[in-house]
Amino acid sequence: MTNPLEPPVRQRGRASLDFLLHFGRGTQTLRQDVETEIARIVPDPAALPDDIDVRSNQIEQRLLASSAWRTSALTGEWNARMHGLIAREAFEEVHADLAPVIARYQSEGETTLEPMAEGTKAPAYFEGVNFHRTAGGWEDHAMQGYIHGEIVHRKLVNAFFPGGIFKQRRAVAAMAPRAHYARILDMGASTGHFTQALQETYPEAEITGVDLSLRVLEHAQRIGNAHGWAWKLYQRPAEDTGFAEASFDLVASYILLHEIPADVIRRVFAEAFRVLEPGGDMIMSDVTRYADMDKLSVWRADSGARLGGEPYWRESASLDLAQVARDAGFVDVTAQGIYPHVVKGHKPK
Repeated sequence: MTNPLEPPVRQRGRASLDFLLHFGRGTQTLRQDVETEIARIVPDPAALPDDIDVRSNQIEQRLLASSAWRTSALTGEWNARMHGLIAREAFEEVHADLAPVIARYQSEGETTLEPMAEGTKAPAYFEGVNFHRTAGGWEDHAMQGYIHGEIVHRKLVNAFFPGGIFKQRRAVAAMAPRAHYARILDMGASTGHFTQALQETYPEAEITGVDLSLRVLEHAQRIGNAHGWAWKLYQRPAEDTGFAEASFDLVASYILLHEIPADVIRRVFAEAFRVLEPGGDMIMSDVTRYADMDKLSVWRADSGARLGGEPYWRESASLDLAQVARDAGFVDVTAQGIYPHVVKGHKPK
């Protein structure tokens, strides 16, 4: 499917984005050297401390003498700090050209967007967090949704995932038990990439999406309008959607849960159960469970989350999501996959 919102990146922006891509690929040998050093200082991962913080401190203290690790940490920090700013610069270079297209799909079409009621505050866990270390967070730039969805995701992140992140979203959408659904809720719709996967998988369904960021939802609205879909988007927390009971026959999310604290995750599952009609289905996907990794792999994931600006990753990855689903009332609960880790459940009739 063609993308009407494709950014017409100019030479400078393209060169900067290409540099980021080659920078990441070019440090592969360096990362291999780091792995060799880790294997030397951690010959038996099972012997590492159980406490994650103690474990991290022990490994990283041992690595301080490694020039490869110190260089890798420095380049990783530079990429984490700069990728959002470089993507923003590439956008600003073509903003004037894009303005008519953006304005058209923001205002013309059947996809609607309802912002949070005036005077309503976002939950404390959301405020002041620069998720993914995006410069200034989701709300800092008026076009942050476009920048994140069309440049960071499509131009950068997608290039590092075999088969592409959009193929992965479609695969998760297709894992729901039925072939047809009438009313689907996408929890954490963000810029609409998983919402689009749900729409393409269940073309007859009425799609509703919620997210806390108005900026990303604005871009989801553009995507819906650009493709002629009639999504209903709301700036609301997934744990308190405000929808009536039994409003949907499928509730789904894609890699949302690691962005929220553990107690909120439990409330999200409870809310999914509440808004599902009896006999409805739930499918939630998230990052790899720490229980499915050895101690060294947990350290890698945990330190990567700290570098990447993910304050709730550990809380999420430490949860048994299948049990959280059962506690919320779901039956026939299954959990499968490493990344994404997919939990499915059914609301009894």
